[in-house]
Amino acid sequence: MSDHGHAHPGDVELDLPSATGRALTWVAVALAVLTVVGMAVLWPDGSGQDAFIDSGFTREYVDAEVVAANERPCENIPDGYATETPVCGTYTIRLLEGPDAGLELSQEVFDVATGSRFAVGDVLVMAYDPAVGDLQLEPGVTLPQGAEYSIKDRNRKAPLVVLAVLFAVVVVALGRLRGLAALGGLVATIVLLLAFTLPAIIDGRNALAVAIVSASAIAFLAIYLAHGVTTMTTVAVLGTLAALLLTALLGWLFTNAAQLTGFANEEATYLAIGSAKISISGLVLAGVVIGALGAIDDMTVTQVASVAELHRANPDYGFRELYAAANRIGQDHVASTVNTLVLAYAGASMPLLVLLAVTDQPLAGVANSELIATEIVRTLVGSIGLVAAVPLTTLLACLVVRRGSVVAAAH
Repeated sequence: MSDHGHAHPGDVELDLPSATGRALTWVAVALAVLTVVGMAVLWPDGSGQDAFIDSGFTREYVDAEVVAANERPCENIPDGYATETPVCGTYTIRLLEGPDAGLELSQEVFDVATGSRFAVGDVLVMAYDPAVGDLQLEPGVTLPQGAEYSIKDRNRKAPLVVLAVLFAVVVVALGRLRGLAALGGLVATIVLLLAFTLPAIIDGRNALAVAIVSASAIAFLAIYLAHGVTTMTTVAVLGTLAALLLTALLGWLFTNAAQLTGFANEEATYLAIGSAKISISGLVLAGVVIGALGAIDDMTVTQVASVAELHRANPDYGFRELYAAANRIGQDHVASTVNTLVLAYAGASMPLLVLLAVTDQPLAGVANSELIATEIVRTLVGSIGLVAAVPLTTLLACLVVRRGSVVAAAH
């Protein structure tokens, strides 16, 4: 890819005629206000979470430690079971926190050979459901103490924290202040998703509207935090929003045309059982829009920077020459990024792809299954939005820079 692709729109400033600068600013401000208004209208009230609590789908989680392990051949094996000699485990577990901290309880695990094998000293996450303790097997007979707890998973917090810290150190070491700003954008994105996007969808708000508003807010936050508030970063934001709207429109058209219901996995079924408010098909659309955002804003930032650098290096370029040169840079970027999107989705679905491969289904049959069709729509719609971001952003950037003069920004 051309060296221009590594520039940043915050590295240059644009001296524009006052009328052009005001128009660009007003468009950005208007879109920002619409985003804030959209968030206010769609802001969650917590009713969806309450519905999940009433349905018994929420659990509390506590840490526990394995203090004894006893593994043995399983008894009463079902006919035709996949494992000829499954191993069962009885584990004594001490709760490390919660209302029953210090309590030791026994947990039975069937076929630990194909599941998780725990050793003494392992720290686990236990699901706590207080309602289970009130159940009665028969009148006057209650479940034993500790029946409210069940093994959820291993505790992986420590390595995840170490990895997150390592990631932050690498980003700041290489990017310095810009890397620190990018981390700020990442944190803002996570906070917005957790505080607004997910709760709003759980509350039954229109998932596509929530996704568009969320993506718009993330675009403003991430781009301005990482690259500064300049005319050229504003152009990048506008190009990102234009490409996102196109992506949302195509996603809506093709999820409906392909009749994607969203019920392609167990998680969707659980959500539907837990709350009737959530639109499962809407989740597919929301995933398309938000999933495409990261690649699109990378593309628009690169294109805006490329146009600015080309114009600064070649101020005599006419509009067509500038647009053609910047578009060539975008074509290189598209070629690599589209492949990245496909590989990212394939990597996330690798166990499923392997399972489908061993079933020896024809390719057309595999693609027709809703689970794979959903990923195909997600990948292709996102890729079209990504490709469209190049001419859209390049056109806007060329129109803007041709009206002013580009100079190096003061840092």
